[in-house]
Amino acid sequence: MRTNKGFKVNSGEGRFGEHYKMKGITLNVLDIKISGSDTDNDLAVFEQNGLTPKGGPPLHVHPFQDEWFYVVEGEYLFQVGDENYEMKAGDTIFLPRNVQHAFVQLTEKGKMIVSYLPAGKMEAFFKVTDQWTSPPTKEELIKVFEDHDMILVGPPLKAD
Repeated sequence: MRTNKGFKVNSGEGRFGEHYKMKGITLNVLDIKISGSDTDNDLAVFEQNGLTPKGGPPLHVHPFQDEWFYVVEGEYLFQVGDENYEMKAGDTIFLPRNVQHAFVQLTEKGKMIVSYLPAGKMEAFFKVTDQWTSPPTKEELIKVFEDHDMILVGPPLKAD
């Protein structure tokens, strides 16, 4: 379905009143700002509050989605393919589908806007990570990524 009405999501809130915490990978909090259910799965937009200095996702690939990030606060290091990019507030980065990527938060706190085109299974992925009560095993992590159309290809980036 696609919404036929505009809507506003207040600062510090999620589209449906939920905050997803990526327990087990990082302690980041993600709020849906625009849901795949609003856009017939064409787009999903999240606000990510980075609460994990020197943390980030493992190196992975989205076979079916492009991704872009806009840094609102803090500094990050992104790897996209074989290239590394230092990012600070105001910077934007595009991550094409089928290209391996990861990032690491370099500062104590950070905030980014992240979009997935199409939305894919990312909302469901964040719901799963929010339910973890302990860090997943490598096998569990691989399965959860695969179940949500992502492929793990390496470890998380290290902050120098």
